[in-house]
Amino acid sequence: MTREAACSCGALALRCEGEPVRVSVCHCLACQRRTGSAFGAQARFARERVSGLEREASTFTRVGDAGSHITFRFCARCGSTVWWEIDALPGFVAVALGAFAEPSFAQPTVSVYEDRRHPWVTIDGAVEHLD
Repeated sequence: MTREAACSCGALALRCEGEPVRVSVCHCLACQRRTGSAFGAQARFARERVSGLEREASTFTRVGDAGSHITFRFCARCGSTVWWEIDALPGFVAVALGAFAEPSFAQPTVSVYEDRRHPWVTIDGAVEHLD
């Protein structure tokens, strides 16, 4: 299976081969600010299964709660975050779930930073819930 992820204007795009190794949501305050939403959602792929990473993208690097660096890649034209890499997880690329614009995408199996979750957000199903 091949999936395409892109920014809002289509200038920045990736092609992901196969199924993601993990689909998750993150309720941390940094993800809330980055997305402008109540949480961030990602599909994690092995780096070698993703093409388009060499395209020029704007970057923003921040330090996560555990001290690792996370580098976000986003479109300079429309501002959409398309993918990011975490230095503590070499060999993997996290792709913003919404960049796939695919409502049938696999459900998250992990929900992290739930201690910062908005009380009205409910993540149902077989999901590992982590604070």
